[in-house]
Amino acid sequence: QVTSFQGVAVRSLSTSSPHDHPEHGRLVYKGNLAKTVLGVKFFSYSTSVFNLFMMPYIMLKSGIGVESLLVQAAFYGLIGVFTFVTPVTLHILTKGYVIRLYYKDEVDTYTAITYNAVLAEKATVFHQKDVKIPDITKMFTTFYAKTKSMLVNPTLFPNPQDYNHLMGYDKSSIFKFEELEE
Repeated sequence: QVTSFQGVAVRSLSTSSPHDHPEHGRLVYKGNLAKTVLGVKFFSYSTSVFNLFMMPYIMLKSGIGVESLLVQAAFYGLIGVFTFVTPVTLHILTKGYVIRLYYKDEVDTYTAITYNAVLAEKATVFHQKDVKIPDITKMFTTFYAKTKSMLVNPTLFPNPQDYNHLMGYDKSSIFKFEELEE
């Protein structure tokens, strides 16, 4: 590979693809909503932190301490929903969204990169044999890797064979006679 850098030819001695990761393997999937998921979670967390810091000031200036118990409960409940329930719900809904998926041919393992609760990337390593497809389609689950639900968009796999291998669709379906009787 030869590229031009201000008129000087520069030769790259790297033999690996820019989509390879030395530890995880070959990049087979990249989620298109990764930045959106990160942005929404960051916005939700930042507004929750802002609410926590502003709460004493609001209570001091609004005089809510002298109102009835019912008004206090409604006020604290509303603030609690926006401060705690929204970020927790967002995390639960998006924790399985795969932002990148790598595959190592030699050992037949996948590494799914997701966001954890503190917005850091988390790697989950699993074998293809650990992939289970849910019997009933679920809204935020494409497959289970061991027991963890994962969400991918099948149309974003550049190579459809990678998706077929991940889901086990490339295996021959040989039915046993006993299974047919059941």
